[in-house]
Amino acid sequence: MLDLGHFIETLTPDYKPTGKEPAVLSVMIDSRQVEPGSLFVAFAGEKVDGHDYVSAAFERGAVAAIVQRPLPDHANFDTRQPNFQPQFDQPLCLIVDDSLAALQQTAKAWRARFSTRIIGITGSVGKTSTKELTYSVLSQRYTTLKSQGNYNNEIGLPLTLFNLNRGHHRAVLEMGMYTTGEIALLCDIARPNIGVVTMIGPVHLERVGTMEAIVAAKQELVESLPADGVAILNRDDERVMSMADHTSARVFTYGISDQADLWADGIKSVGLNGIRFTLHYGRHHLHVQVPLLGRHSVHTALRATAVGLVEEMSWDEIILGLQDSAAQLRLVAVPGPKGSTLIDDTYNSSPDSALAALNLLDDLGGQKIAVLGDMLELGSVEEASHRLVGRRAAEVADMIVVVGQRGRWIGEAAQAAGKSSAEVLFADDAGVAISILEEIIDANDTILIKGSWGMRLDRIVAALGEDS
Repeated sequence: MLDLGHFIETLTPDYKPTGKEPAVLSVMIDSRQVEPGSLFVAFAGEKVDGHDYVSAAFERGAVAAIVQRPLPDHANFDTRQPNFQPQFDQPLCLIVDDSLAALQQTAKAWRARFSTRIIGITGSVGKTSTKELTYSVLSQRYTTLKSQGNYNNEIGLPLTLFNLNRGHHRAVLEMGMYTTGEIALLCDIARPNIGVVTMIGPVHLERVGTMEAIVAAKQELVESLPADGVAILNRDDERVMSMADHTSARVFTYGISDQADLWADGIKSVGLNGIRFTLHYGRHHLHVQVPLLGRHSVHTALRATAVGLVEEMSWDEIILGLQDSAAQLRLVAVPGPKGSTLIDDTYNSSPDSALAALNLLDDLGGQKIAVLGDMLELGSVEEASHRLVGRRAAEVADMIVVVGQRGRWIGEAAQAAGKSSAEVLFADDAGVAISILEEIIDANDTILIKGSWGMRLDRIVAALGEDS
């Protein structure tokens, strides 16, 4: 169990725990989530300063707060000073130079206490669904921890690690990035044994600059693996496979190519009932159906299967774990108006994931409506990427509703590919799109809704969903 002594000892190496330190039941960065026994970490952000909420955290039962400056009316103890001897009869403010660095430093020390095998997952798309399905597979045999929600960055990953205890045999951690060096930092904290790379695309290209820089940033995961670790790489993605020469770990490949260690063929979508395929691994050939939407989801299943095989699980355990429909987080079917079906894929969008979603729409029956919004942070390839999606939408959808300034490129490309002006409708935002859809949706229609989170197309699902 965590206790305040762990944090103080990590921050002040000459501190000798007394055994009187209070237990720490959770680590929180939002004072509204603090509960009795929490340690509150105050960040001095550009818009919100967590130091303004330390009193509120103490009122909710926090036993201590990590802060970057003394706070009036509280017991302040500077961890940087020699002869550090706090008293524990009241909540403490532990002063550090950098609250984020302190959070990371203590999480790294906490992780080092355990022999738990860590599986790190990165890539441009598919990280969260891979994390969820891998967790489901591993949980068939091992007590497994996973990162919650979008806890995949320099704050979220340390917070996840504080939930690690001696009962956990495995932990599955999603690792995101915005620039180079970030995944290396996460790996330094978590020390992964296995690294899974999904695929590389132009997500964050606007921020990072080049595809080569994106590859280098994602590659930091496999570079960090120990010699007795395993790098699980996508055989179908040349950029991912280029990472094989940059790791000392064993390389295990997956894909739809028979050159991969683990591969699949006979892939068939059964619409909203999932996908069927045949798994091949050495002499093993297994016919599988999983409740994941879209043929592209075979790669998600292959990644989770690869981790299960590396972790010496049986086929029965792996196949049972693949049946968890809860792993389908990003692309889900929701009842819509007049007996229609909304395919909610509004969390985020990229050229690859948009094309995959359109491929799923192509597999479904009835009239098909594609609602497609801006794809953000694509940098120099943004216009070409939107037009590529527009051409595919023209092949798949009966009606297309495009949302946003960049979405206009999708609509223009769809019209250039043969769609009439009546079949391609333009909306400035989600509100206008809702009004359009209310007019055109009919019984048994299937409506795909896809766009970057910044477009907030989830409002369309909220407005039109049967339960709204």
